[in-house]
Amino acid sequence: MLREIGLGSADDLFRSIPADVILKRKLEVTAPQAEPEVIAGMESLAAKNSAAQKTSFLGGGVYSHFSPTIVDYLIQRSEFFTSYTPYQPEVTQGTLQYIFEFQTLVCQLTGMDVANASMYDGSTSMAEAFLMAQRVTRRDKVLVAETVHPEYIEVASTYTKHGDLEFDTLGFNSASGRVLEDDLAKIDDKTAALVVQSPNFFGCIEDLDRLAEKAHEAGALLVVVVTEAISFGMLKTPGACGADIVVAEGQSFGIPMSFGGPHVGLFACRDKFVRQMPGRLSGVAYDQKGNRGFVLTLATREQHIRRDKATSNICTNQGLIALAATIYMETMGKQGLQEVAMQNVQKASYAKKRIAELDGFEIAFDAPNFNEFVVRGPSEAEALLAKLSSEKRILGGVPVSKYYRDRPNDFLVCVTETNTKAEIDGFVDALSEIR
Repeated sequence: MLREIGLGSADDLFRSIPADVILKRKLEVTAPQAEPEVIAGMESLAAKNSAAQKTSFLGGGVYSHFSPTIVDYLIQRSEFFTSYTPYQPEVTQGTLQYIFEFQTLVCQLTGMDVANASMYDGSTSMAEAFLMAQRVTRRDKVLVAETVHPEYIEVASTYTKHGDLEFDTLGFNSASGRVLEDDLAKIDDKTAALVVQSPNFFGCIEDLDRLAEKAHEAGALLVVVVTEAISFGMLKTPGACGADIVVAEGQSFGIPMSFGGPHVGLFACRDKFVRQMPGRLSGVAYDQKGNRGFVLTLATREQHIRRDKATSNICTNQGLIALAATIYMETMGKQGLQEVAMQNVQKASYAKKRIAELDGFEIAFDAPNFNEFVVRGPSEAEALLAKLSSEKRILGGVPVSKYYRDRPNDFLVCVTETNTKAEIDGFVDALSEIR
């Protein structure tokens, strides 16, 4: 090959690289090892991950939930694990069918008319909702509640910063933790969308019916964000509350926490807005003999049409993760999901009641919550949580000051079905001792 291209050695392939930047020593890598040695080395490294052996009450956008074994088993089958984008329906009926089922389940959960075939994650879904609202209303102002996950707001801001969207925020009531009623006066005839999260970052459930009414009075859309998808198993659907677009993070549906990813974004809207929805849709079609099949029925991305006419430039989606979420939802069923949601509410309520009884601790907000709530401690939360972790091996929550600097003593606690009563009692006892 070298002779064919007129070179004398492999080094000649790199002669364009300046000599002063070429590494003139061997790489500092370990010598070859046998497989048992590699496994032993990896196990030694894994043992250093002490967080895996701690009781966790972490939430704030990523949640610990039980996942049935069937989820991992099925997604690792080669038919699913190696499949790619289903551009050829004649050879990808299985993929198109589970995408169609995924969309159907998302519509049922959110109470919306139509859902797409998943997004990267909840934060980018929210960013796409901003742009979709702008296209639908032909307005350039978006009002975002401060109780929307701060990282979602940051992602959306980065995602849209080179466009012509104008951002404004709505404050929150210091007593309830919900959107501040007085700030709803900011909604006007230039507002494309009012964006709220429920349960919000503080775990408080918003009055979506009221917010939808205020948004629609001004001709704006209501975009509802959900980071804890298990809440769909108990709360009134956003669609029934008047939402126009619903975006959510589907990680709670059988997806491990995995240090923050990969996740899967859910995106649903009213049928009349479907042609402005980003991503793609799988739908049902029939051949000449009347046999049912599945095809991509709407894919207004730049890969399919002219770039300037595309609704988004998302070039792929979390297909395998969407499959995992689909298997989880179909395995649990309506009753199973409701039972999981009920366990979350009951256990969180028990923990909330026990903590509120401790001297020096109080619940920061009085609005109803699902499985998360903010605790106000007697001292700075970061130090208290660090002590809980090191001395009691308990991950006690997320310090709110990480996002809201004026709340140094507050920390966000999440209780799911994976937390036992004994763990909750141990957490409360540890708080009492460390205080």
